[in-house]
Amino acid sequence: MPEGLRTPWAVPPAEGQAIEVAPGILWMRMPLPMVLDHVNIYALDEGESWTVFDTGMFSKRSVAIWERLLAGPLMGKPVGRVIISHHHLDHVGMAGWLMERFDCELVATRTAWLMARMLIMDVEERPTPQALKFWRSAGMDAEIYAKRAGERPFNFGDTCAPIPVGYTRVQQGDTLTIGGRDWGVHTGGGHAPEHLTLWSRTDDLVLSGDQILPSISPNIGVYPTEPEADPLSDWLEACARFKALARPEHLVLGGHKLPFTGLPKRMEQLIDNHHGALRRLEAHLATPRTAAECFAPLFKRKIDGGTYGLALVEAVAHLNHLHQAGRITRRRREDGAWLWQIKD
Repeated sequence: MPEGLRTPWAVPPAEGQAIEVAPGILWMRMPLPMVLDHVNIYALDEGESWTVFDTGMFSKRSVAIWERLLAGPLMGKPVGRVIISHHHLDHVGMAGWLMERFDCELVATRTAWLMARMLIMDVEERPTPQALKFWRSAGMDAEIYAKRAGERPFNFGDTCAPIPVGYTRVQQGDTLTIGGRDWGVHTGGGHAPEHLTLWSRTDDLVLSGDQILPSISPNIGVYPTEPEADPLSDWLEACARFKALARPEHLVLGGHKLPFTGLPKRMEQLIDNHHGALRRLEAHLATPRTAAECFAPLFKRKIDGGTYGLALVEAVAHLNHLHQAGRITRRRREDGAWLWQIKD
């Protein structure tokens, strides 16, 4: 845990088991086949049913774990409502399966629902011309580029169950009653558009998804779908709003890592971390660089094949932010890559 943060639990729940983090709220985990190898999900007791917040990635293993959870910690009661924090597959992947299993309600922001539906139906057998151009613009490593250009890309629907038509929209300023508590809806951005967070008005609980995490910052990336995007501005704006809401006693139930307290300090850290990264990046750009040549000032860990793609889109996000703020310039290299440089 970073300095100033505390967690009531040293270890997470075991697979197929749950920990009660507050009266009527169970914390569970689902595995992920990636460097960040888990996602947290939460079940809120409604008496005769459960409301589930986030769901995990769709797979045979996830189905088996969900069946164990339903029969065990969830005591055989049905799921009456699924709430998704944002559209990423580790959070929405099992939502369609739960909806089919229980004919339950889906609650989401409009953007999250539309993005998930669109991505599930978007099947690509080869990278699009737009993706290839984006990778070249970022200066992607030639060997990685050649490999990706010749293979079937990962498709969202590979690990996300189809989502039926029909959902209940929530938006900034709404109130939801879940598990006997009233929750204020506050949406964020940067990691995912219109990311849902829920702040209990009954006690000191926050369901934060990936918008607020204790020991890592969520990936803030730019993708071929919107290559000129500036998600870092959305991120910093949301962090400033959430900092004003934060209290030291809040127990933050996030999408990854451990629940924690010390939210005001964490909001300061999340803001400061990115401002520090931007300052290091500006210094690095005294010499013209591609996005792929900007990993060193941005990341405090080794970037390998498993993290290269996420590092690349995050580097582009920071460069776009500086460029749109008028702090750096860019020009095309002969091979199509953008070369970024600090302004004189």
